Amino acid sequence: MLSSRSKHLLHCLLLFTVIVVFELFTGGVKLTPESTFDPWVRYGFFGCSILYILRYLTFLPLPQVLFNFAGLVFYNAFPDKVVLKGSPLLAPFICIRIVTRGDYAQLVKDNVARNMARCNEAGLENYIIEVVTDKPVGLPIHRRIREVVVPKSYKTKSGALFKARALQYCLEDNVNILSGSDWVVHLDEETLLTENSIRGVLNFVLDGKHHFGQGLITYANEEVVNWVTTLADSFRVADDMGKLRLQFSLFHKPLLSWKGSYVVTQVSAEKQVSFDNGLDGSVAEDCYFAMLAYKQGFSFNFVEGEMWEKSPFSLWDFVQQRKRWLQGIIIINHDNNNNKFGLFQITCYSFSSFPLSGSNIVCLGLCPIPCPPLMDFICAFIGAVNIYMYVFGVVKSFSLYRFGVVRFTLCILGALCTIPVNVLIENVAVIWGLFGNKHTFYVVNKELTPLMNV
Repeated sequence: MLSSRSKHLLHCLLLFTVIVVFELFTGGVKLTPESTFDPWVRYGFFGCSILYILRYLTFLPLPQVLFNFAGLVFYNAFPDKVVLKGSPLLAPFICIRIVTRGDYAQLVKDNVARNMARCNEAGLENYIIEVVTDKPVGLPIHRRIREVVVPKSYKTKSGALFKARALQYCLEDNVNILSGSDWVVHLDEETLLTENSIRGVLNFVLDGKHHFGQGLITYANEEVVNWVTTLADSFRVADDMGKLRLQFSLFHKPLLSWKGSYVVTQVSAEKQVSFDNGLDGSVAEDCYFAMLAYKQGFSFNFVEGEMWEKSPFSLWDFVQQRKRWLQGIIIINHDNNNNKFGLFQITCYSFSSFPLSGSNIVCLGLCPIPCPPLMDFICAFIGAVNIYMYVFGVVKSFSLYRFGVVRFTLCILGALCTIPVNVLIENVAVIWGLFGNKHTFYVVNKELTPLMNV
């Protein structure tokens, strides 16, 4: 079996190979001089201006690509099993908090039981699993389980809704049972802990140097419900190990992104930032929260170990999920009460202009334009890294020993084949998100309907 270091070196070699091949194949690096022409004469002033504007829009994702490239290269992408740096007995109290509407009661019950079993196996002692729900789910009575039902009459001071409302309810003095030095691990209702992630959380809270943390989530564990969405989400796995890991490990700030699951927070810091941020802070409450925490000077770090989730079960849910994310970051970007910085704004504009920048794939084939060599090189570099991220996500998510060489290779090819589908879905989500109602909160289906035997 290859060592962790050997796997990382092979991954880096494959990444650089993909970049070189893509540069040569797309003309990012030209080995022979090409015939030149005057595009202003061929396409006219208006047509040529449009083509160059579209070409320059491809540079908006460059900061994210550079962060992903650096994160995947300079940090070990295949770390060994997480080693505890202290005794679980010495760890502060940890609340594993799950927020749900209560629509999938059986799923919540099953996952609470599984997560509690993982905690016990990992030797975690000072913990409780708290389920915050709009509807009662009927959890069993247990000293390590707490069910908190948010009353329908409850209203926050700023009018926060959806998940933000439930999270803020937990912080109310008459509901909260935690002290300021305790820690909360935020999970979605489908999120499953692993022994590695529990060790990572323990190391993070025992270290105590940072107020907020976040780690890797993978989507191809156990049964794969929808292969298209799961393979498309392989990009998100690489995103976690790339830019997410780099921004937290090196800068300790949420410069480009922040998710709502696998979040570790210190209670005193969470209460100071709060989730009571009005309607604008309710669509992408996780990202809004991170921007406020950054503004208030709190620090962040990457948490070792991975957690498990499922990709959306249908393409409809996949589109709705992406649409809500886009609408959330647009709202944050235009909110005057929040603190934004250049990289986050570039991320927002990159996401919003995706249909225009993506049109270069067609435009450059039909209407090529001469560009400076450096510009061609950077555009090809952006494309190569983004394509490789699908490959890396599959390698990180799927086990070669579990699937075998043939199925493993098919998974990589399948991820590459989902790129056009993913591009189409992202375009639909962006257009819909830009012109649709931005203050809605769509919850994707989390539970499979069992087949009826006749």
